[in-house]
Amino acid sequence: MKIAALVSGGVDSSVALALLKEQKHDITAFYLKIWLEDDLAFLGDCPWEQDLFYAEKVCQKLDVPLKIINMQQEYWDKIVSYTIKEVQAGRTPSPDIFCNQKIKFGCFYDKIDSSFAKVTTGHYAVLEEINNKFILKKSKDLFKDQTYFLSHLNQEQLKRALFPIGHLLKSEVRKLAAKYDLHNKDRKDSQGICFLGKIKFSDFIKHHLGTKTGDFIEFETGKKIGQHEGFWYYTIGQRKGIGLSGGPWYVVSKDCDKNIVYISSQYFTTDKKRDKLIVSDFNWISGAKPFKKNLGVKIRHGQDFYNCELEFLEENKALVNISGQDQGLAQGQFAVFYDQDICLGCGVIS
Repeated sequence: MKIAALVSGGVDSSVALALLKEQKHDITAFYLKIWLEDDLAFLGDCPWEQDLFYAEKVCQKLDVPLKIINMQQEYWDKIVSYTIKEVQAGRTPSPDIFCNQKIKFGCFYDKIDSSFAKVTTGHYAVLEEINNKFILKKSKDLFKDQTYFLSHLNQEQLKRALFPIGHLLKSEVRKLAAKYDLHNKDRKDSQGICFLGKIKFSDFIKHHLGTKTGDFIEFETGKKIGQHEGFWYYTIGQRKGIGLSGGPWYVVSKDCDKNIVYISSQYFTTDKKRDKLIVSDFNWISGAKPFKKNLGVKIRHGQDFYNCELEFLEENKALVNISGQDQGLAQGQFAVFYDQDICLGCGVIS
């Protein structure tokens, strides 16, 4: 097949590229330049040049042509502005989910022609085609599984997607990188939000939203405990960064209009049960909501999930009862639903 391979300079996308090259596919590699170094250079080093260096070395080693596509404007319009808007509204954004839906399997499709049968990435996920329907399944490595971040894709997007390393453990990917003697075989995995690199999220928010003094209020008593520099620096369930004695303190809720952050040192008491949530704006990968109401749900990326029951309230909204208590439920987060190892889709916690 003629394949467009998205490479990041990391070991996962590089091994995906090597596997496809070994299978004799006709491959062109693409590096998407999305870093905001022009705006944020003063906050710290943006590592996109280092990423591109590794991508170039891997492509040279594998004899695969590499093209660089600048998508900074698209990224700003569709991902960065959304992130700022959500934080400013007091919600918790999920930019990596939208990066996959709107950029890698969205705008990028418009940048290449239809002669490319597939677009491949280094995501840990498995795709199966059954009766002309594409099924997104968890990867072999449940710790690295990235179906959470792919849950907003649809059938048209998955029809053209390819995930060559979904059947491998991370340790096996590392061994393959050594076998192919790739330049980044020992490079550490990147952490954090995709477009920020090593820049702290709090510094990014400060650059765009600034600071505004507000009060920390004890949730149970209404007593003022201290001051903060803006509610947008805090998310529900947060403990680190509050910096007050007498804790540990946790963020319980926020009043965005009054710039108040409510905190509690009794976060895990029974009067603060967190086992119900309203989820809206669903994306069902199959194109239709599931018949089953007892499913699994992830509230964030990782291998942890809850059993849950969905009670659909109206067309695109449901009450979700989870089997445990989650101390970090926050508006704007995505809840991603599963039937065993099949990722069914997602919705926004509202």
